[in-house]
Amino acid sequence: MSTGTPESEGRFAEVRFRAMGTACHLIVTGGPEGLLDTLRQRVDELDWRWSRFRPDSELSRLNASPEEFMEVSQDTLTLIRRGIQGWKQTGGVFDPTLLGPLIRAGYDRDFDAVAAGPARGRSDLGAGCGGIVIREGAVRLPAGTGFDSGGLGKGLAADLVALQALRAGATGACINLGGDIRVSGAGPAGGGWTAAVDHPRLSSPLTLVGLADGGMATSTTLLRRWSLDGEQMHHLIDPVTGVPSAGPVEFATVVASEAWLAEVLTKAVMLNRSPEPLTVLRGTGAEGLVVTSDGRVSASGGFGAFIGDSALPERI
Repeated sequence: MSTGTPESEGRFAEVRFRAMGTACHLIVTGGPEGLLDTLRQRVDELDWRWSRFRPDSELSRLNASPEEFMEVSQDTLTLIRRGIQGWKQTGGVFDPTLLGPLIRAGYDRDFDAVAAGPARGRSDLGAGCGGIVIREGAVRLPAGTGFDSGGLGKGLAADLVALQALRAGATGACINLGGDIRVSGAGPAGGGWTAAVDHPRLSSPLTLVGLADGGMATSTTLLRRWSLDGEQMHHLIDPVTGVPSAGPVEFATVVASEAWLAEVLTKAVMLNRSPEPLTVLRGTGAEGLVVTSDGRVSASGGFGAFIGDSALPERI
């Protein structure tokens, strides 16, 4: 998923860099000088707090001390709360405590290292989101459980950084962290923002989405995948089987009020084995589209409001 900047009628600034193991693209309209540098530092700070690949990160230290209350930053408290909220809202389909199965599938290092030399990881950790306790600025994980920030962290970071941009004086912001996008305020042309939904098998966007204020996330099993013993593996773990999902949906995009929620619901759509996977969005206020393994494209009833007069293909 990429972000577009309409022909500018006002001042805007942007920066591209890598953090959180992915490509980042920040765009702001208005605001003080140096704001992009501040926002980039904020992304780096959240990466440091939540990375499971840094032994000194807050999340790594939390995972290393189960059954003990550990004081954490407000950022990490928010991350844990959003993870629990997503788990409850999806009936456990989204589960941020699938760190163990993810490690056993081989995703125990930064993805570039995994792709360069796939190998099965070792972990005795299991799921246990329902056993997480938050008390007076501290978190306690249940024994045998690890918390994975994953896509949730990127979505929440996009929300937090966009909010910070507007509080600092920007008139608008578009924060794209590896395809988890949050937009707020005015775009460069004075209206909203446009984001492209990029499918790995297409040379041009599947569609363009217009957003005024909200979040969008995309998940797919076609990227971040590797082979182990002749078996295709990927990062999307099915909480029922504890192994990479083998469901019919290979690509999903969800638009929601916030990027963290779009990320949670995208995972729920991807893991829904129903003939109508988008039914999990009912009652959430979110809209989405899916592409199944046979190339069929379908969208929820309200998704058309985000793509205007454009028509989605029936197949790709």
